Amino acid sequence: MALSRTSTTGKYADFEALREQAVALRRSGLSRRQIRDELKIHNNDILNRLLQGEPPPEWTKRPNAKDDLRARARELRLQGWTYDRIEAELGCSKSSVSLWVRDLPRPQPRASSEQARLAAQKRWEHELAVRETERSQVKETARQQIGSVTDRELFLIGVGLYWAEGAKDKTYARREYVLFVNSDPGMIGLFLAWLRLLGVEEERLRFRVMIHESADVEGAERYWADLVGTDPSRFDKTTLKRHNPKTVRKNVGENYRGCLVISVVKSADLYRRIEGWWSGMVVAANRRTT
Repeated sequence: MALSRTSTTGKYADFEALREQAVALRRSGLSRRQIRDELKIHNNDILNRLLQGEPPPEWTKRPNAKDDLRARARELRLQGWTYDRIEAELGCSKSSVSLWVRDLPRPQPRASSEQARLAAQKRWEHELAVRETERSQVKETARQQIGSVTDRELFLIGVGLYWAEGAKDKTYARREYVLFVNSDPGMIGLFLAWLRLLGVEEERLRFRVMIHESADVEGAERYWADLVGTDPSRFDKTTLKRHNPKTVRKNVGENYRGCLVISVVKSADLYRRIEGWWSGMVVAANRRTT
C-alpha cells in the first residue's frame, strides 16, 4: 500500500498524521533508515517520537557478538564490581562497560583495606603472569638448544634412563630382566626409542598398566595403548592399587593415568649388557674428574 508523505515546513506541523504514516511503515516491515528516507525525516528525536512503542521488525534484529559480554558485565556490576575490575575480567574497554551497566546502581564504596587487598591481588596476578612468561621462554630456549640426537647420544641417554628408572638385579633377589615403569609419556617414548635402537623386536615387549582402583582404568588403558601404538587387548591384566581411606590422594583428575609397565621377554642377556654399559659410563665419568 502506497503511503503519501506529509509535507513539512519548519517543525513537523501535523505530528499525528505523520506518526500514523510512520507506524504504518514500521508495521509493514521497514527499518528506521527506510522510514527516515521515505518520510524525509532527518531529526532522530522526531523519528524516535514517531516510532515510540513500535518494536522493530524481526529481520532488523541481528545477533550481537557482544551480548554475552554485556550480560556478564551486568552480572558482575550487580555483584558490586568496579568498572576497572569488569574491564580486566572481560578484556573489553571501559567505555563499553559504562554503556552496558550505567543504568545499574553504583556499588557501595569499599573499605580502604578491601581496596588495598584487591590492588595487591591485581599486582600479584600480574607478577605471576610475568613469571610464567619468563619460565616458558627459558624452557623454549633450552628445548631449542638440544636440536637433533645422534644414535650414540640416544644410546647413552637410554642406559642412564634405565639405570635410574628400571628394575635392577640385587644380590638378595635375582632380577636379571628388563622392566621399566614410569608415568611420564615422554620417558616412555624415549625408552621405546632406545629399545628400537638396540634392535629389540616389538613382539618381545609386554605392557601393563598400574593405577589406583578409583581412577578411570579403561581410559588409562586406552591412553597408554594409543601412546605406544598398539591395541589395549595386547596389554596384560592391569594392576590396581587398593584405596587406603586414611590417606589423601593427590594423583587425581583427568590427567592421572597411572604408570605404564614395559617388560622385555627373554631379556637376561640384555639386562647384563645394560649393567655393563652403566659401569663403563661411571668409569668414563670418573676419569674426567681425575
